Amino acid sequence: MARRLLERGVRYVQCYHGHVQPWDSHSNIHLEHRQLGYECDQGIAALLTDLKERGLFEDTLVLCGGEFGRTPAVELPQPGTGNVELGRDHNHYGFTMWLAGGGFRGGLAYGNTDEFGHKAVEKVVNHYDYHATLFHLFGLDAEKLTFTRNTQDKTILDGQAGKIVHDLLDA
Repeated sequence: MARRLLERGVRYVQCYHGHVQPWDSHSNIHLEHRQLGYECDQGIAALLTDLKERGLFEDTLVLCGGEFGRTPAVELPQPGTGNVELGRDHNHYGFTMWLAGGGFRGGLAYGNTDEFGHKAVEKVVNHYDYHATLFHLFGLDAEKLTFTRNTQDKTILDGQAGKIVHDLLDA
């Protein structure tokens, strides 16, 4: 369905999988994330294949991720909270997203975390750099797009100096 919408000129398509927040696995993460990955894998692969076969891949940015990763250490069961099996807590210091098509270089792993997988330490891309890079690919000036938050006009870069990460882009 996502491919068909794109073929008809829809500029933004969001695909969501699961009920409520299935990826928010504070317990039983080893089974839940394996199952969720299994459920998503075939559909994602089919979308990428369809986009390539129809010549839409280079002009379509596909990204997959969330707003945080998971800690490298287990979160112990906590009686009364629903966390009855080992899981992992939220971690905004080090996480992974993948991007395909739309001007991004293929086959590239970029950046590394520390030896424990807790915090990004090499080729760190903060959210300002990420957004500056996306806006660059979209042909938009991130400083000109404003929105109102708490009665104040803001930009996606929030006055920060987000840098385009050219290493991630096709030549």
